Amino acid sequence: MQLTHKVQRFIVIAIGLISLLVMSQNAYASITIAVVGKTKNDSFYEQSFKGCVHFARRHVDLTCIYDGADDYQDFRTQSLVINDLLSQKVDGLLISTTDSDFLVSRSLKKAKQLNIPVITFDSDLLEAHKSYRLAYVGTDNFSFGVALGEAAKAFKSSEPQQICIQTGHHSTPNLDKRMNGVRYALSEHSSIEPLKGEHGWIEFERCPLYTMGKRDDALSQLLALMQYEKPPIFLAVAGFAQFHPKYITKLAPYREKVSSEKAVIISADTEEIQLRALESRLSTINIGQNPFEMGRKGAELLYHAIKLGKMPSQDSYYLDFHYCNQENTRSCTVNY
Repeated sequence: MQLTHKVQRFIVIAIGLISLLVMSQNAYASITIAVVGKTKNDSFYEQSFKGCVHFARRHVDLTCIYDGADDYQDFRTQSLVINDLLSQKVDGLLISTTDSDFLVSRSLKKAKQLNIPVITFDSDLLEAHKSYRLAYVGTDNFSFGVALGEAAKAFKSSEPQQICIQTGHHSTPNLDKRMNGVRYALSEHSSIEPLKGEHGWIEFERCPLYTMGKRDDALSQLLALMQYEKPPIFLAVAGFAQFHPKYITKLAPYREKVSSEKAVIISADTEEIQLRALESRLSTINIGQNPFEMGRKGAELLYHAIKLGKMPSQDSYYLDFHYCNQENTRSCTVNY
């Protein structure tokens, strides 16, 4: 049976439209980048995700998703999350490393086999594992630790001066580098070992304190120190206690102690909840990073690698950090 001219014309138009649709879909084939922090319910990593989303708004073929361990720094859960993302066939991973050895052996070897590129941010892999990621974006963590240590020098009030460093997990690469940097600064660039009186600094008994990223534990550790008549200088290499929603309420009884510098609280990071505590004179000084740019730049590097085959030109992309005190909380940084 012969087709009428109108039917033939309709079929030609329909085939043309289908071809255009297929070409359009190929031109805008979806690319998915997953942002995986050490913990999911953390405004620091949420800002990094917002940086990824900001970059994606300018690229219609890019989607950012967000995941991580739900509540605290659990490297096993982080690895399970990454493996689940690999099974979903994400196109790229932006990861803050909790435990380099575990992550590589349980997840990143598989990512490499699947040709799924990885950029680390905030916390890099160990030197021996760098072949499992394309590049690192974030703070130079040793230099950041040095900055925290240098900040502590202004509050030295005895000889020797006791200090207590609070950190997260024993095996977290970026936090170990920060502790090393603190000790390097206070020992006048002579050692990264625990301080035992070098240049008038000694680490308080039972310190460093390990929180595993658990906010309740971090806050309890700080409160226990605050009860001493003359507590050691408290220096947290990440937000930890200050990320606790009850930080301001629990520290309020010690406001005069902090204001008069009878107690000194120095902390990494300048999230909004921390700036409120600083403005309330419940923290002495905070040194902040740029998590938004970590996510934006990391997404850019992954997108170029996936879409254009353009590999990062540097091994590490270091970002600036900034200083916030009780007087400049409204101008020292921008949180997204």
